[in-house]
Amino acid sequence: MPRRTLHLPPWPTPTVTALAAAATARGMRVHTFRDRRVPEEHRRDPGAGLYAGPAFADVVAPDLGLGLLEAPEGWLPALPYELTGRRIELMPLAQARQLRVPAFMKPPNDKSFPARVYPDGSRLPGRDAVEDDVPVLVSDIVTFTAEFRLYVLDGEVVTGSRYAVRGVRDVVPLAADPRAAGVREFAARLFAPGVPALPRAVVVDVGTVDEGLGGEGWAVVEANAAWASGHYACDADRALDVVLRAARAVTAPEDVPFLRPYPSVVR
Repeated sequence: MPRRTLHLPPWPTPTVTALAAAATARGMRVHTFRDRRVPEEHRRDPGAGLYAGPAFADVVAPDLGLGLLEAPEGWLPALPYELTGRRIELMPLAQARQLRVPAFMKPPNDKSFPARVYPDGSRLPGRDAVEDDVPVLVSDIVTFTAEFRLYVLDGEVVTGSRYAVRGVRDVVPLAADPRAAGVREFAARLFAPGVPALPRAVVVDVGTVDEGLGGEGWAVVEANAAWASGHYACDADRALDVVLRAARAVTAPEDVPFLRPYPSVVR
């Protein structure tokens, strides 16, 4: 079996540093790109893994020979209301620009424009900046009282972290939050039979929602690609397991529906 190599982008981040340390402790090789060119010795490497943002990954992953797993663009709006706590629609950017009510709007799987509450669709980027057919998730505005990041492998939460309280960054390991058991119980509902499927290796954000009169309910925030997600206070070694499964050269048939599309994907 080939020795595994974790490929990393040129810029350091806390997650890049943590994953590099975890990979080194396992005896893996760690390769940091100098630019977006894949050295010849790393092309089509059967032992390659990757952690990088979407724009960088789209350039280097084909030459590395990697398939990248991510949630389908329509996953979040396909969920039942009892899991989302809000109405969510997927529509082209051109349609979203016509909305004249406040809404939270974001691209499903990239950062082509900022994810935030927009007073109306006229405040979205114009067609000179972002093309009309770019998909947009449009949702009701809700208040998340606490938000949690979960690394999930084969439907099991392997590590987690709280990352925000009432929209303010507040990072602690999942086990340090009194709602940890509730987080895991709610996350299990996302992988129950009949719920729209996610990749076998994925990051899911969930949170508590303010329901008024001091009450809170659980809701999904979003799903993210493990190979591009910050780990906050998650255990880096357990997070690495999910990252390596979400970006690798060998793709199982059940992974094909979740492959990020680009030429030269290994199947």
